[in-house]
Amino acid sequence: MYRYLDDFIRYMKDLRSGSDQTADAYYRDVARFIAYLQDNEIDDFRKVDKDIVFDYINVLRSGKISRGKISNTTYARNLSSLRSFFRYLNKIHACDENPFLLFKNTHVDKHLPDVMTFDQIERLLNCFDEEDPIQLRDRCIVETIYACGLRISECCDLTMDSIDRKAMLMRIIGKGNKERIVPFYPRLNELFDRYLKEYRSLYVQDGFPYFFVSTRKGKISPRSVQIMLEHAKIKAGLEIDVHPHMLRHSFATHLLDNGADLRMVQELLGHANLSTTQLYTHLTLDRLKSAVSHAHPHSYEKKD
Repeated sequence: MYRYLDDFIRYMKDLRSGSDQTADAYYRDVARFIAYLQDNEIDDFRKVDKDIVFDYINVLRSGKISRGKISNTTYARNLSSLRSFFRYLNKIHACDENPFLLFKNTHVDKHLPDVMTFDQIERLLNCFDEEDPIQLRDRCIVETIYACGLRISECCDLTMDSIDRKAMLMRIIGKGNKERIVPFYPRLNELFDRYLKEYRSLYVQDGFPYFFVSTRKGKISPRSVQIMLEHAKIKAGLEIDVHPHMLRHSFATHLLDNGADLRMVQELLGHANLSTTQLYTHLTLDRLKSAVSHAHPHSYEKKD
């Protein structure tokens, strides 16, 4: 049964359907279900019916086969993983049914994204000692994610060919193998120039495809970027949790704060649906309301 799972993950990657992190999550979700089937002496996916799925969902939500009770978000992701896996079985391995289609997700509230203020972004960028080649690289990575609104996987997957230094344009391959073009500003282009001369040339030779490289002379990993950001935020004296996606959120919010068109921001982020981008407008409106509440003389009662 695990062979089908391995084939499914390879199939997803061949289609470039989601990031490596998505594939890892799908693998964990489906592997947990396979283990449950084997514990119950079920050795064929064609034997899985709605009653088996119902029992599995109850056990999953109880926390008996996971690390405690799972959230609605995690439950929804498990259903999505298993629906996708059975769609694959339907299409490739002649499995007739997809019993997970009979079960609906629990409603998941969309939380407003966490963002940093522009001052916090500047404090983070300025904490790097650019005379140190490694910190120069790290500054370049952080500014690239913020300047172009990249997902962490998109940043790590950047190649030398995907960046047009002369036109100051970046070609991004995002979710679902969708391509988008993102411009970048001259300051970042200057930083690229320093990074290439003062860091990248020390670790890899011409011909290595990936733009950002590690000290081990390979492609930088998302986990390395996450760890680097955790150290940087402490060095910058920021008393907030900072993660790579927060830089992407901040990119979108700061553009909207400064009058950018919503559909343009959607295009830059690579969102398939405008409703996803509209979350940032809610955040911008909340910030405007807060500013009026704190600053407008008629928004509060003056004390004698």
